[in-house]
Amino acid sequence: MKVLQFPLARISLLFIAGILSAYYLKPDLSSVFIIVGIVFVSFILSYLFSIKKINQKIYFAIATYLLSFSIGSATLVVHNDYFDKDNYIHLIEGSDEEHTISITLREKLKTTSYNERYVASVNFIDGIKTDGKILLNIRKSSLKHNLEIGSNVLLKENILKHKPPYNPDQFDYGKYLENKSILSQVYVDVQDIKVSDEVTKDIWFYSAKFRNTIIENLKKSGFNEKELNVVNALILGQQQDISPEVMLDYQYAGAIHILSVSGLHVGYILLFLNFLLGRVPKTRVGNLTKLLTIIICLWAFAVIAGLSPSIVRSVTMFSFVAIGMHLKRKTNNFHTLIVSMLLILIFEPSFLFDVGFQLSYLALFFILWLQPVLGEISKPENKICKYLWDIITVSFAAQIGTLPLSIYYFHQFPGLFFITNLIILPALGVIMALGVLVMILALFGTVTVILIKPLEYSIFGLNWIIGWIASFESFVLRDIPFNIYMEISLYGVIAMLILWFEKRTFKRLVFSLLALIVFQISLLATKYYSETPQEMLVFHSRKSSIFVERNGQELKVFANDSILKNLDDDRNLKSFVVANFIETIKKEKNGNFYYFNSKKIFVMDSSAVYPKNINPDVVVLTQSPKINLERFLKDHKPDIIVADASNFKTYISRWKATCEKQKIPFHATGEKGFYRIE
Repeated sequence: MKVLQFPLARISLLFIAGILSAYYLKPDLSSVFIIVGIVFVSFILSYLFSIKKINQKIYFAIATYLLSFSIGSATLVVHNDYFDKDNYIHLIEGSDEEHTISITLREKLKTTSYNERYVASVNFIDGIKTDGKILLNIRKSSLKHNLEIGSNVLLKENILKHKPPYNPDQFDYGKYLENKSILSQVYVDVQDIKVSDEVTKDIWFYSAKFRNTIIENLKKSGFNEKELNVVNALILGQQQDISPEVMLDYQYAGAIHILSVSGLHVGYILLFLNFLLGRVPKTRVGNLTKLLTIIICLWAFAVIAGLSPSIVRSVTMFSFVAIGMHLKRKTNNFHTLIVSMLLILIFEPSFLFDVGFQLSYLALFFILWLQPVLGEISKPENKICKYLWDIITVSFAAQIGTLPLSIYYFHQFPGLFFITNLIILPALGVIMALGVLVMILALFGTVTVILIKPLEYSIFGLNWIIGWIASFESFVLRDIPFNIYMEISLYGVIAMLILWFEKRTFKRLVFSLLALIVFQISLLATKYYSETPQEMLVFHSRKSSIFVERNGQELKVFANDSILKNLDDDRNLKSFVVANFIETIKKEKNGNFYYFNSKKIFVMDSSAVYPKNINPDVVVLTQSPKINLERFLKDHKPDIIVADASNFKTYISRWKATCEKQKIPFHATGEKGFYRIE
């Protein structure tokens, strides 16, 4: 690829590799800075050496790449809040007590079934000034609160660190929050919150204020709520109020990307601004004024939309595009993409682990690389046909580029994505232009029905089309087993095939075939390793006890009738099945005795009845049995006691104390997650 001949591309790749190495190896701060110092000295020496001896510049190149790698590692470590001495996490380390916490609300997140959630910045812990981000969960109740972004809140609660997933192969939400520098969370009732009269008026406050003004004015104008929620996501990047049904329709139709403001949306806004400013005099002052106006408008949009990673990335990239247009130079789009990515990662390296960030950059990269290759397949002379062909090739390029990553993260693939994009993309530009105009007018309170109704009907039509496409559920491939080795090898296949299509040489054909062989090896290796494990698991399930016995790709599920009847809808089990490439599932009703790998497992339910002299190796307590556990332990001496989530918490606390007294290991799934018997 020609893009790899650009020195900054190779430097950026090494910089990203440095971030990844620091993320997985977790080096300490002093070691990283020592390495950076040594590499920097080597860089200076190699530079001086290469000046005198031109034929040995290879040393300077190697030193440059090593410096880029080490700076990447240092950047992530420096931005890691665990190394920030002022971060509140150091004040609560090893403490299980309540703390008096002063926080400022920064961002409203999507409400869950039980809690309203906010990202907040910590000001004080027990009167000590500190900083850092925390997740505030306000339990739902009949009491209403009037919290706004910028509100200063005082509360006294336990600060909880993120726990790993309770069941195997679940989404690790705690890790997801840590990647966003949110290191802990707190749960509180509305009545226990004290709200200060003083509001912190910063960029987050004004961002939320502008958005709320726009939404309130649109509501007053009679804008239908369902369509308004989609507009809020489509233009302002706020998905909190979209119903799960609408989100699912967009997901199944392969159009979920249009609900997250990204390069597509910002590109349309840039074109719209360029159109509006088309009559500005093409003088030196006029061109500079036009450029500054565009950049200011783009970043004003980013602020109003909440400065999410996708918005920051897109606005940064198109700011460079705007500068290139002003300088009237033929900007290399690859260079623009790389510069914007590198600039963002320097200031916020954790964005690299944001799924939306990864998908956005891959989509843009493959549009720039693959779309011209697909465009050469056919060259329609008719303008309409050419326009439709361009949409199809762009859609396929983006979908092929994000395919392995999407399947790896979401384990599904929308088969009708090209039809969705073919219908939606031509109309999206008009909707975006009209929507931005309506939002600007709504901000100043001058919305008119002439503009509102066309936008509302356009969104209604968009939702209808998306819902219609999503209704063909048979075209949505779900629960696709896929691991990281298959993902990497599939990207190798895609890259080699694109290179071969660009220039069909024998050498590239050989590499393409080798990539296919590597992909097949990853499939065979995955199948081999998925056939060997044998284990029995006690799942963390509040409704009823669930036990699974795995023998390679075969799974036996033991549960009550109601659980077995709705087994296909159980998210915990589905994640385990997909992640472990399970092919066969057998259902059996719960029993009291199980035998696995010469171990006897006894399940004691609410009846608390057990035969004498059972001598089990593992005892699982379920459904809160009323038992004298101390006597039971003395009589039967099991190796371990396991309590699942179907028991009362008071019972679990009492059993834990009894086991500690008798020096018997105790495992509560509510504290430690699922229990594995191997």
